[in-house]
Amino acid sequence: MAHDRSRRRRDLGRPAPWNDARLRSLGLQAAVFILLLALAAYLAGNAAANLSRQGIATGFDFLGREASFAIATTLIRYSPADSYARALLVGLLNTLLVSALGIALATLLGLAVGLARLSRNWLLSRLALVYVELLRNTPLLLQIFLWWDLLRLAAPPPRTAWRPLPGVFVSVRGVYFPVPVYQPLYLWMGVALAGGVAAATGLRVWVRRARAGRPPLPAWIGFALVPLPPLAVFLAGGAPHLLDVPHVTRFDFSGGQSITPEFAALLAALVAYTAAFIGEIVRGGILAVSRGQSEAAAALGLTRGQALRLVVLPQAIRVIVPPLTSEYLNLAKNSSLAIAVGFPELFAVTDTIANQTGQSIETMTLVASAYLAISLTISLLMNLYNRSAALVER
Repeated sequence: MAHDRSRRRRDLGRPAPWNDARLRSLGLQAAVFILLLALAAYLAGNAAANLSRQGIATGFDFLGREASFAIATTLIRYSPADSYARALLVGLLNTLLVSALGIALATLLGLAVGLARLSRNWLLSRLALVYVELLRNTPLLLQIFLWWDLLRLAAPPPRTAWRPLPGVFVSVRGVYFPVPVYQPLYLWMGVALAGGVAAATGLRVWVRRARAGRPPLPAWIGFALVPLPPLAVFLAGGAPHLLDVPHVTRFDFSGGQSITPEFAALLAALVAYTAAFIGEIVRGGILAVSRGQSEAAAALGLTRGQALRLVVLPQAIRVIVPPLTSEYLNLAKNSSLAIAVGFPELFAVTDTIANQTGQSIETMTLVASAYLAISLTISLLMNLYNRSAALVER
């Protein structure tokens, strides 16, 4: 009897399943998940039925078929006889090139604009303000078209191309310049360059720990380690320096490497547009640092530039990095607007493949996955940097 009474007391103290908040939450999540699965299955079945009705095959077998279309700008060898998979790789590499160059140049220009906004020079600060407000408040696509028109209308035809340097031609076709002829030694130079970067990074970490509380070594000592290994490999390998120099043909140029107007317009627009936002992020991050930090640096005898570089910016990084990551992501995704001026980045190549094969679902899935991978990689790298900066601050 005592056992029955204690069990009844436990039952009375335990809420009914429909009154248990945890069970209700799990049940609601399971119901939503099942509904989403059902919706996805319905959409997939409906799409498969429509494709079958139109005689369009499904799957990714088309990636092995011949592409049969040319791509003007390529970082690797490509011809229309190559597969759709290689065409996608060419487009992906073009997207990565634009994104990497855009992020680097926009960061430098944005830092300069942000510092100019804080300058004591009235004219410089007002010019930076006009730049920020003008570019932030006009559509990016309009800026791409503007740069494209300027580059096409301002440059001369190939026959009368400008020659600012020997072997360099600037015309309506783009900028053509000499490039080294590939040598197997260049691969080992790349390995040596990676070793130089690793050595400079290791030296920086070791010096920071060994000289804690003392002035750091000059930055040029670490930077000097980067070019020395590849230079030593280059000299030890006989210093091959054959160049592929461009020359004018009847209607165009032959040889060398080129920067097309489409690529230049896209890169210039992305850099100028993104730098306007980065400039405001930098300005806000610097203003977030207490003025007392600058006053303390001045009391120690540091110049304004030294105080900014050694005291203010390291603290402002914690405020700058999170919104800066968003701008980097936007720049990488905005590169898809290159389709408007005909630059063959990933989205433009994918659109051509979808029009030829009719398999838009598969191609859009591939391009969405590629952009997702790029964005997640940028986020991961910036989060790692943000974490390292926070550890240094502590």
